[in-house]
Amino acid sequence: MSAQVVPLPRKQPSLAPILGLTATAMNSVNAIILDRMQSEIPLIPALAGHLISGGGKRMRPMLTLAGAELVGYNGARHHKLAAAVEFIHTATLLHDDVVDGSEQRRGKSAANIIFGNPATVLVGDFLFSRAFELMVEDGSLKVLKILSSASAIIAQGEVDQLTAQRKIETSEERYLHIIGAKTAALFAAASRISAVVAECSEAEERALEDYGRNLGIAFQLVDDAIDYDSASADMGKDQGDDFREGKMTLPVILAYARGNSEERKFWEEAIAGFRTEDEDLAHAIGLIRKHDAVVSTRERARHFAQRACDALSMFPDVAARQAMVEAAQFAVSRGY
Repeated sequence: MSAQVVPLPRKQPSLAPILGLTATAMNSVNAIILDRMQSEIPLIPALAGHLISGGGKRMRPMLTLAGAELVGYNGARHHKLAAAVEFIHTATLLHDDVVDGSEQRRGKSAANIIFGNPATVLVGDFLFSRAFELMVEDGSLKVLKILSSASAIIAQGEVDQLTAQRKIETSEERYLHIIGAKTAALFAAASRISAVVAECSEAEERALEDYGRNLGIAFQLVDDAIDYDSASADMGKDQGDDFREGKMTLPVILAYARGNSEERKFWEEAIAGFRTEDEDLAHAIGLIRKHDAVVSTRERARHFAQRACDALSMFPDVAARQAMVEAAQFAVSRGY
C-alpha cells in the first residue's frame, strides 16, 4: 500500500522579508522623523508622536527603501524622502480623522479625541510643511514634482470621497478612481522616487510607479473589506465606521447591486444615515456575506496585487524583488 502524500500547508505571506530588507535604512528614517517632528511648541511633538509612534506598518516609506535596494542605490538621499512620505501620510491621517470624526486609530484613541480638532488639523499642516522642507533639501525638482503632485491628488481624492459620501448611486468605477487618488497615489510616488534618486531609466521609474499604484489599490480594497469582516480589536478602529459614515466602499456597492428590492431599500436608508444602529450594522454585514461582497472585494484586491508583482518583472529576481512581491501578497491576505 503506497503512502498517502499530504500536501504541505501554504506559507502565509509576511512582511518579514521587506522589514528585514529595509531595517537598517528604516532606523535612519525613524531618526529623521523623530528629529523633524520636534518643535518649540510642545503640543506639536506630543500630538504628532501620538500617531507616528502608534504602530503603523510604515508601508509607504518602506516602499521607497525597498525600491532603492531593488535598483542598487547606495546613497542616502532616499532616507529623507522616505521620511517626507511618512509625514505626508501622517498628515492625511490626522486630517481624515477630523473629517470622519474617528474615535480610534491603530488601536488607541485618535488624536482628535485627545487633543481636539483644531490642534489635530494644525499639526497635520505642520507635518505637511516638514515633508516639503525635506523634499526641498533633497534638491531634485523631479522628486519635488512627483511628491507634490501626489499630495494634490490625495487631497482631491479625499474631497471626491466626501462628495460621494451618502450617495448610493456611486459606481464601482468612481470608487476605484477615489481610492486610486486617496491611497494609491502616495504608494505610487513613494515607489517611483527610489528610481529617480538612483538615476534609473524612465521605464524602471514607471515600473516601480505601477507596482506602488497597484499595491495601493489592493491595500485599500482589503482595508474596505476588513471594515465588514473583522472585529474592532483586530482592525485598530471601530468596526462599521465606514457604514455609519455612509461611505460607498466596494463591499456595499456589490451588495447593493446584487440585492433584491427589499435589501436595496435597506441600503438606501442606511447610506442616507437613517439606519446606523448596531442591529443595522449586523444586518448590513449579513447582506454583505449573503452576496459574497467581501469575497469579491478580496478577489479584486488579488488582481491588483498580481498586477503590482507583474510590474516588477523587468527587474532581476533578487531578494529585494522577492520581498516586494511577498509584501503585495501579504497586503491582500491580511486580516488587519
